Amino acid sequence: MQCDFIDLANDGVQGLSPYQPGKPIEELERELGLKDVVKLASNENPLGVSPLALKAYQQVGNKLHLYPDASGYELKRCLAESLEVEPEQITLGNGSNDILDLLARVFLDADSAGLYSQHGFVVYPIAIQAQGAQAIVVPARDWGHDLEAMAAAITDKTRLVFIANPNNPTGTWLKKAELEAFLKKVPETVVVVLDEAYFEYVGEGEYPDGVTLLQDFANLVVTRTFSKAYGLAGLRIGYSISHPQIADLLNRIRAPFNVNLPALAAAQAAYNDVDFLRRSLKTNQAGLKQLAAGFAELGLDFIPSVGNFIAVEMPVGNDPAGAMSYYNALLKKGVITRPVGVYQMPNHLRISVGLEQENQRCLQALKEVLAELGSGGSA
Repeated sequence: MQCDFIDLANDGVQGLSPYQPGKPIEELERELGLKDVVKLASNENPLGVSPLALKAYQQVGNKLHLYPDASGYELKRCLAESLEVEPEQITLGNGSNDILDLLARVFLDADSAGLYSQHGFVVYPIAIQAQGAQAIVVPARDWGHDLEAMAAAITDKTRLVFIANPNNPTGTWLKKAELEAFLKKVPETVVVVLDEAYFEYVGEGEYPDGVTLLQDFANLVVTRTFSKAYGLAGLRIGYSISHPQIADLLNRIRAPFNVNLPALAAAQAAYNDVDFLRRSLKTNQAGLKQLAAGFAELGLDFIPSVGNFIAVEMPVGNDPAGAMSYYNALLKKGVITRPVGVYQMPNHLRISVGLEQENQRCLQALKEVLAELGSGGSA
């Protein structure tokens, strides 16, 4: 081959690495011949899917030869009524990840910059650099966003700021007062993206509902997803709420029919399934406590989380592999966790909340692996 196609790509894309998802159960079963694998790697809902969502999904099965409603009229109407916003403020995406990418495509180019926090969601730099823009990462404070430093890092070239509340993979969160103080400092020409993928899980009294801030900050965009608490990760559907002009811009470049027919139907049903959501949150709160207590009993430090996962620090000693030695050892025991070295957290594993028995299996496997590897992180 004479042509090097990588050289043909824009500079931003050349410098990127593909997003690495959590290892699928089927892959581990193929590799190691294991059965009864527990996956606690991708922050999925351990209760599965809402019965109402599943029914709605099945009911559209005989319509799969038809294109979906490109506007998502019914789902937008449902969301708008519940959130007390106008349908024109809502943009639907193929997961909220799709919305993040659309925002970068709309507002960033080679002469601009996007801003995000250290330990922030890895998709932020991917979205920024793919547009050839400068990706500015601001050092974290106590594993979370340092909003004062982020405000100080804004320049004339800054067009987008990404903030996750709560943050993945650290589980840290921002209070309403500090978020409002930050937004007041941001120029109106800078769009602030408030990523609330784990919004439903948070029960803290001072945690802000980003949608309520939209009326005071026109440059704010709130993104949410049906992948986590609503259990629809496999259908890929999310949305944003913003100023109507921003929504209009997103819709100008949004791919036609970017949300499929079953996803639209299932999302609306899941959103209205209050009982399933309540059970999901109850299961998550119990699981967070179970894992935190188990980590403490094992003598492991962890970052307190308000999401549906906990980042736990492994005793790696001088092992250059960091937490990867523990990750690989856990795989052999049929437990899939998530290494987060790409987030500049090489000594941590992110462990999603599962069902009670799944959490216990993980903790037992951790106990065994700690004994096998010792404090040095290698056999």
